[in-house]
Amino acid sequence: MSNNGKIGAGRIGLLVVIMIFWFVISFVTNILGPLIPDIINSFNLSKLTLAGFIPTSFFVAYAVMSIPAGLMIEKWGEKTVLFLGFFMDLVGSLLFAFLHTYPVLLASCFIIGLGMAMLQTVINPLQRAVGGEENYAFVGDMSQVVFSGASFVSPLVFTYYVAHPMKFAPEGMPWISLYYLFGFILVTMLVVVLLCRFPKIDLKADEKSGGKASYFELFKERKVWLFALGIFFYVSTEQGIANNISLFLERYHGVDPHTQGASAVAWFWGSMLIGCIIGLLLLKLIDSKVLLRICGILATALLATALTTNSASVALYTLPAVGFAMSLMYPIIFSLALNSVTKHHGSFAGIMCTAIVGGAAGPLFVSLLSDATHSLRTGMCLIFVFIIYIFLIGFWAKPIVKNKLITSKKSAE
Repeated sequence: MSNNGKIGAGRIGLLVVIMIFWFVISFVTNILGPLIPDIINSFNLSKLTLAGFIPTSFFVAYAVMSIPAGLMIEKWGEKTVLFLGFFMDLVGSLLFAFLHTYPVLLASCFIIGLGMAMLQTVINPLQRAVGGEENYAFVGDMSQVVFSGASFVSPLVFTYYVAHPMKFAPEGMPWISLYYLFGFILVTMLVVVLLCRFPKIDLKADEKSGGKASYFELFKERKVWLFALGIFFYVSTEQGIANNISLFLERYHGVDPHTQGASAVAWFWGSMLIGCIIGLLLLKLIDSKVLLRICGILATALLATALTTNSASVALYTLPAVGFAMSLMYPIIFSLALNSVTKHHGSFAGIMCTAIVGGAAGPLFVSLLSDATHSLRTGMCLIFVFIIYIFLIGFWAKPIVKNKLITSKKSAE
C-alpha cells in the first residue's frame, strides 16, 4: 500500500483472484432460493419448517468452522485452507449429485457450508490487508458487486437446466443438474489454487487470527457482540428474503417458480448488484453510517409494500428491489466492525464470519412463524426486526477509522 491510500499495482492481481473466489462462493451458495419450491415438491415436504432446515444446515456450518478456519490459516497458510475449502465444497456437491435424498441434501448443505466458511475466513482479512483499512468499505463493496452478480446469474442457470436437464439428471428432478455443474466449477477452482502462485501477504500481528486469548479478549467487549449480531441479522434478512421470494410469489400471486419466480430471485441479486455499483461512488461521497441508515429506511419501505400489496406486478418489482436497499449493508457493517477495534482484526473477522450463521436462523425462524400462523406473509414480517437493528447500527457505531471520502483530503488541508 502507498501512503496516499491507493492500491499498488502489485496487489491488483490478488484482488482479481479474490473476486473470482467471491463469484464462485456466491454462485454455489445462493442457488437455494429458487430451488426451494422444487425441493418441497420433489421430497413431498409437508411443512415449511422442513424446507427451512435446508439453509439452516448450510449456515450452521459457519458457526462450526469459522473460528477453527482462522486457526488453520495460522498453521497451514492461506493457500492450503483455500484448497481445503474448495475441496469440501466439491465433496458436498458430488455427494448430493449421486445420492439425491432429503437427508443427504441436508448433509450436503452442511459440508458445503463448512467449505464456504473456510473460504470466507481466508478472504475477508486478505481484503483488508491488500486494499488497506481506509479502503476496506470500498473493496468490500467491490466484492459485493461480484457476489451479487454471481447470485443474479445462478437462478437464470437454474431456469436453463430445468428446461434443458443433463442426461444423467434423475427423472422429474432436472434441478439436480446444477450439482454436477457445481462439481465442474469446483474442480476448476482446485486446479486454479494449485497452479497459481499467490503473493505472500504479510498480515500485521493484529490482522492475524490469534489464539484463544485474543478471542476471550474480544468476547469481553460489548461492541464485538453487537457488530456480530449485525452480521447475524443481515444474513438472516438476506436469506430470509432470497429463500422465500419464489415461494411467496407462487402462493400469493400464482407466479410460476421456474420462470417468473426464478427471475424474481435473480433480480433480487441483480438489484443488489446495481446498488453495489452505485455504492462504489456513494461510499466515496457519504459517510458509511449515514448510508446504512438510508439503506435501512428504504429496505423497510420496499419490503412493507411487497408483503401488503395485492398486485402481482407490484410484488414482482418491490420484493426483488429490497436487494437494492440491502446492497451496502454487509460491507458497511463488516468495515465498521473491523475499523472499530485496534487489534485482533483476524480473530474478529473469524467471529464476524461465525455470525453468518444468521443465514441458518433467518429462514428457519420465518418458516416456524409461517407454520405457526399458517401464513408465509406473517412469517416474513419477522424480517422487519432484523432490518431495524441494522438501521440502528448507523447511529451507535463509532469507528476509529472512517471510510475514506473524496472530500477528506481537501478537508484535511
